[in-house]
Amino acid sequence: MKKQILLCCLMLLAPTVKAQQHTPINVIVFGAHPDDCDSDAGGTAILFAKMGHKVKFVSMTNGDAGHHAIGGGALAKIRMAEAQEAGKRFGVEYEVLDNHDGELMPTLPQRLNVIRQIRNWKADIVIAPRPNDYHPDHRYTGILVQDAAYMVIVPNIAPDVAPIRKNPLFLYSQDRFQKPNPFEADIALVIDDVFEQKIYGMAAHESQSFEWLPWTNGLANAVPASEAERLQWLGKQRTAEVDEASRQALVKWYGEKGKSAKHAEAFEICEYGRQPSDEEIRSLFPMLGK
Repeated sequence: MKKQILLCCLMLLAPTVKAQQHTPINVIVFGAHPDDCDSDAGGTAILFAKMGHKVKFVSMTNGDAGHHAIGGGALAKIRMAEAQEAGKRFGVEYEVLDNHDGELMPTLPQRLNVIRQIRNWKADIVIAPRPNDYHPDHRYTGILVQDAAYMVIVPNIAPDVAPIRKNPLFLYSQDRFQKPNPFEADIALVIDDVFEQKIYGMAAHESQSFEWLPWTNGLANAVPASEAERLQWLGKQRTAEVDEASRQALVKWYGEKGKSAKHAEAFEICEYGRQPSDEEIRSLFPMLGK
């Protein structure tokens, strides 16, 4: 009888003990437009969310110029609704800031907003595009986050929000641009198991995935009609061979598993944030294992 009582007590205590051992990792991803975070780090976000960690996507603009047939406030409302649906599919919080698409500038008020976003989320990891990119909104999003990398720990900057005591790990998402310097894959994650969910999340941005982007690429007539066919089509559009630099990073972090991965997301460590050891990286990215 005593053994049964003891066993029951241990079972009741188990969730508490587990909760005490499990410290959530807070990840915030910045993109220039609604749907940018999804493509840059959607698989990574799902991996974190499935492990019980907290992820937030922030779009620096409302996307009100990103369409060939709709624009302004009407488009902004559509893209806001799409982002909220995408957030549900990814399992993340999604915030769209009310700045005009194509007009983002790296101003002090915008920088302070980014600092507050990072502090309020108590971020351990911050992900953003690099500041060299074809789109000015992408570039300036990268600059704004880069300029916040040190300031988030300075108490007298944006003093209305408490500073972060330890500088987060700032990461750049992967891109194809070579000048002035190519992307370096310091960390790469296998997203094979969540790739279909990533595509399902991206498909929530219907105005982009199945209208605007196909139109800009001359593929408007190639988009299928049914949802199932669209998901399959979008998956093919978003499947790219893992590049050599990312493959090397995958092998470093996963060993043999990294050699056979079909889908990956890679990140470059920003020099202005925390400079972690390999052990710290494995702690911040528990999906990598020990």
